Order: sequence, then structure tokens, then C-alpha cells
Amino acid sequence: MPEEEAVSANRPGPNPSEPDQTDKNDTYADRRGVVIKHLERKYGTVRNFSRKHKTTLQYIFWGILLAGYLAMVIAACALNFQRAVPLFVITVAAIFFVVWDHFMAKYEHQIEELLSPGREFLDDHWSWLKWVIWSSLILGVVFWLIFDTAKLGQRQLVSFGGLIMFIILMFLFSKNPTKVRWRPVFWGIGLQFLLGLIILRTGPGLMAFQWLGKQVETFLEHTDAGASFLFGENYKDHFLAFKVLPMVIFFGAIVSLLYYLRLMQWIIRKIGWVMLVTVGSSPIESVVAAGNIFVGLTESALLVRPYLPHVTKSELHAIMTAGFSTIAGSVLGIYISFGISPAHLLTASVMSAPASLAVAKLFWPETETPKITLKNAMKMGMSDSRNLLDAASHGASSSISVVAHIAVNMIAFVALLSFVNSALSWFGNMFDYPQLSFEIICSYIFMPFSLMMGVNWQDSFMVAKLIGYKTFFSEFVAYDYLSKLVDLRKRSGPKFVDGVQQYMSIHSETIATYALCGFSNICSLGMVVGAFTSIAPTRKRDIASEAVRALIAGNTACFITACIAGILSSTPVDINCHHTLENAFASGLLQNTTDVVLCCQSLLSSTVAKDPRELIPGGNHSLYFLKSCCELLKPSTLNCSWIPNTF
Repeated sequence: MPEEEAVSANRPGPNPSEPDQTDKNDTYADRRGVVIKHLERKYGTVRNFSRKHKTTLQYIFWGILLAGYLAMVIAACALNFQRAVPLFVITVAAIFFVVWDHFMAKYEHQIEELLSPGREFLDDHWSWLKWVIWSSLILGVVFWLIFDTAKLGQRQLVSFGGLIMFIILMFLFSKNPTKVRWRPVFWGIGLQFLLGLIILRTGPGLMAFQWLGKQVETFLEHTDAGASFLFGENYKDHFLAFKVLPMVIFFGAIVSLLYYLRLMQWIIRKIGWVMLVTVGSSPIESVVAAGNIFVGLTESALLVRPYLPHVTKSELHAIMTAGFSTIAGSVLGIYISFGISPAHLLTASVMSAPASLAVAKLFWPETETPKITLKNAMKMGMSDSRNLLDAASHGASSSISVVAHIAVNMIAFVALLSFVNSALSWFGNMFDYPQLSFEIICSYIFMPFSLMMGVNWQDSFMVAKLIGYKTFFSEFVAYDYLSKLVDLRKRSGPKFVDGVQQYMSIHSETIATYALCGFSNICSLGMVVGAFTSIAPTRKRDIASEAVRALIAGNTACFITACIAGILSSTPVDINCHHTLENAFASGLLQNTTDVVLCCQSLLSSTVAKDPRELIPGGNHSLYFLKSCCELLKPSTLNCSWIPNTF
């Protein structure tokens, strides 16, 4: 005890001159409170300023971004304009449409007043003026066909006759033949013909869609990164399961992103407006037909889901027909991976949209008054995703059902085809005809239709088989078989083996590509009835009664698209490339016509070029033609410097 007292006595006591620790803490808290209040006042000032000048700040922010983007485009064009052409074209197109939207929104009423005298003149004199216009157009098409037939042969004329025949058949079996309004029919087919003419018969149009098809193909190849990561480096050993089906998931994520950014809705509105003012279809039909260029037959109906219970019977029929006659962008990559021409697939997707409206209005004319106005139909809902990542995840997840549907149908239908062929062979063997098969039956059923589309007699049975596969099974099966025929032709093997034809001509392949480009098959019929009934249960009876007619109309729309492709397509087989290239390059000038481009593409693809010492032009062409074509197309697969300048 004495020791403890001594220790405590030696401890230093509190110094009155130094502040206590509690006082220090109180002082620090007061200072912190002052700082926080000061920051709160500053934050409130900034927030009030931001709210007051919100619009101005947004303009400044987007202006800085736009200026930076334009500076990037200018820099890219200055470094290498040839390489920056796609970026430049996209930028100019985007600026044009944005300016157009703002211009129309501000001056729409003034423009209507300015054009009202011309509209009144047309209304007063339309009774006789329409006959002059239609007569001029018909005479123009007839004279064009005469000169084109003299140049390329009679196959184009056969396709034109098939087009007329399909229109007559649709009219004869129409729901109300006396109620047909011919404006949607003629304008739909005319717009389809114009699109095909620009794409298939002009050098810039052909090269643009070939370039676009190549970009789509390159874009979809990015799926390989995800597929190889998940399934390993040998994922291509199971091509369809691990190479093709992942494309659907990737494309589904991209479409969902575009919907979140409202870009997809904007594009669909623009295309729908063009169809509305040209074809004369109702607003609801125009929007759905435009949507079917990009999305599937059930997804496009979701764009106008609130209005489906209120559409007329003719509109409902047109909506289903548009779905049957087009394909979705999500399966476009699958067909491209099969080896089908991307340019033809893209062209068919665009051309079939107006064709579907023309056939639908012919097969089931409008007899009621549509209730949906333009303003209502053009209102498409926003994406319910919270951000870009959520949109991409939602799009990929929603593709699971599509992938599963494709996979199970491929398994089921290929197996079913094998069983049907085995059963038919067993049945035919009883009558000493074991060769009886589903393909033979389809070839006789659909052979007249393939002939009407312009396919020659020798290839008509093979095209008819493909149409049968597509109608009774699935377009996946049909395109898979078509890809095998294309591969056999490219190998340049014997065309007949033991009397059996192995492949078709390029012209027949082209027509088949367009004829198969649609969801018009029995499987899709069940999907449409189920999906549309769930969307509009009050219209269940109408949906069930109109679905079969819509399926027939969708198939016919695909056939009409194939007819126009047969009229307009010009392949290297159809023209004398030696004569064409000789005339094109005789003057030393590069002529960028469609025939020259096609012949040059055929020459470059068949040229053997291992090194400068081993350079063999294809098709028995000269080095001069090869050099000229190389300068014209600038291919990435051939080093043009290898070709000598002296011939």
C-alpha cells in the first residue's frame, strides 16, 4: 500500500494551461459541421443552377460529344478517305435523318399548306390522270422487258409471266375479289421491283449490298469468341450446335441493345412511313411489315401489341402474312453460315416486306374501316431494361427459347424426314418403286411453281424439293440442303452421277434463295396461332380462321419475290464474260457496270495466285483483264502488284 501511494503521488496531474481532450473533440465537430453546411450550400447552389439551366447544359454536353465525333470522322477521312468511306456515309446519313426529323417536326404544317394546291389538283384530275400514270409505267416495264429479253434471253420473260400468274391466282381465290383495291397491290409489287432493280441491276446498289452482306457476315463472326470460350477450341466440330446457334443469342443481345437505345424503333417507323405513303396500307400493317425485316413473326406483332384486339380482319391477315413472308435477323446469320449469299438474303428480306402487303391486300381485301390512326400505330413502347448491360442480358436470355426451338425442330424434322422417306420407300417397294420419297412427291407438287418463277426444266425438280422442305418442315432444313448444292457446284464436280443431278445453275440457286426466304411453314403456323392468341385472346376465332390463308399468302409473297429476282438477276453464267470484259476495257477506262462487276468477281474468284511467279487467271482470261478487274474491285484476296504491266 505505501508503494502504490508513492507511485500515484509521482504521476503528473492535469495542467490548467492545456485544453482538455473533450474540448478538442468539440472544436473539431464544430469545424466539421461548418464545412458540411458550407458544402451543402454549395451543392444546393449547383443543383439549383443545373435544374434552372438543364436544357442548356444538355445542349453543351451533347455538343461537345458531337464536336468530338465529327473531329474523329474528319481525322479518319484525312488519314485515309477510302478506308473511312463507310464511317463517312453512316455519319452523313445520320445527320440527314436527324435534321429531317427536326425540320419536319417544326415545319410539317407549312409544308402541307405549300403542297396543298398540288394535292387539290391531283384530287380533281385523278380520275383520268391515274390511267395516264399507270399506262406509262406498264409500257415502260413492257419495253424494258423487250430490250432485256433480247439481251439476256427468255428466262426473264418466263419469270415475268410467273409473276402475272401468281397475281391472277391470288385474285381468283381472293376472299372478296370485287372489293380488291389495286393501289396496294401495284404499289407493293412496284416498290419491290424498284428495290430489286436498284440492288440487282445497278453497280452501286449491287456493290453496296454485297459490302453490307460482307459486314454482316464479319459482324456475326464475333460470335466465335464467345463460342470458343464456352465450348473450347474444337467447337466447330459440332458446327450447327456450337457455331450456328450461338449467333442467335449474339444477335438477340444486339437487337435488345438497339431497342434500348430506341434506334430500332426509329428505323421501323421510317420504313413503315415509306410503305404507308406509297403502298397505301394502313398504319398498323406498315409498322408490322417494316418490323418483320429485322425481327421475327411474333416479335414484330409485339411492337403493336396494344392495338391487335382492335384491328380489322384484313389487317390481322396482313400482319400474319408479313410474318410468314419474311425472316428474322436473328436467323439471318444461320443461313449465311450455311454458305448462302448474304447479299441475296438481305435483298430478299427487304423486298418481301412490300410484297407481303401487296399479296395480303389481294388475298383478303379490306372491307372495314381501320380504327388505328397513324399517330397511335407509330407509338412503339420503350425497352423495360434499366441500362445497356441489362438490355444485352435480357436479349440474350430471351433468345434461349429461339435457340431451343431451332434445335429441337432441326432434330425432329430431320429425323421425321428420314422416317417418312423410309416409310415411303417401303410402301413404294410393294409396287416395284423403292425410289419413292418425300423429295419426289414434293418435286411433282411444287415443280409447276418453280417453273413459273423462271427456273429451267432441268433444275425445277430440285428447287421444288427445297420448297417442299421449307413448306412442310422448316426453312432451316431447306437452306441446309441448298447449301450442300451450292458447295457441290463450287467444287465444279460432275453435274450428273449415275444419272442423278448433283447441283443447279447459279440462276436457279438465286431464285431458290428468294423463294425460301420466309417463315411460311407448318411449324410456324402453330407458333403464330399460339402467339397471337396469347397476345389478343379476344380474336382467337379470327386468328384461327385466317392463319391458313395467311400461310398461303406468305408463301406466294416469297414466290413473287423469287419471280422478280428471276427477272432482274444477271449471273456470270447468263452473260458472255469474254465479250463483256473486252468491250468494257477496250478503251482503257474502267466501266463499273453490273455485268462487268459480276464477270470480274467470277474471274478473281477462279484465279490461282500463290506467288508472282505462279499467277493463273481463271476462265481462260488474259492477264490484261485480270489487271483491269483488280484495279476496278481492289480485292483483299489478291495482291494486284503481282500482275505485270506488260502483257
